[in-house]
Amino acid sequence: MRQSRFDRDVVFAAVADERRRIASLIDGLHAAQLASASLCKGWDVKTVAAHLVSVVADSFWIFQRTALRCRGVDRAIDQLARRRAQAPAHEITAALRSHANRDLSPPITGPLSGLTDVLVHGGDIKIPLGLPFNPELGRVGLALDFLTGPLPLGFVPRGRLRRICLHATDVDRTWGKGVDVRGPIAALMMSVSGRAALLDNLDGPGVPLLRHRLFS
Repeated sequence: MRQSRFDRDVVFAAVADERRRIASLIDGLHAAQLASASLCKGWDVKTVAAHLVSVVADSFWIFQRTALRCRGVDRAIDQLARRRAQAPAHEITAALRSHANRDLSPPITGPLSGLTDVLVHGGDIKIPLGLPFNPELGRVGLALDFLTGPLPLGFVPRGRLRRICLHATDVDRTWGKGVDVRGPIAALMMSVSGRAALLDNLDGPGVPLLRHRLFS
């Protein structure tokens, strides 16, 4: 069962709530945890939080200038996150809270991309620290609607989910057609997004194919 319709205001409110939750999480971490490697390749936990601030605090023109200077979007994202990560953690969390209610709806990917970003990065922080990762199921369902949709730009490379059916075992939802990949909805979201940390929580005949695509 696939659900594609959503209420924009509900999505924006969910994003704001997730930003505040991450701010509170970061406030409770000690220096060694902040410096721990996240699931987001090349970034420690503190830099992931700084990226979430950059997404809402750095203007379109700052991003465009940085992308031109760095000769690439991914390099610009990385540089802006690392720049903000130089600030003390309490300044990063204060900025995340102060910008929590800023609504973002990119012209191509729309508001669900912002929800997906903050949910996945929450997993990037919590999972390697051994903290419980239990995002709200409905929100993760919306993220998977986006990740399996026609334009998950920057999140899912073309072809990763071809001929794969994702089947959430904790909610009555499926996405796609093909060989089954079954498991908790949060593990599906993280795996689809390129994080292998929760792959062992999945089963079904499609898991080897998904694993191969993540590592190829």
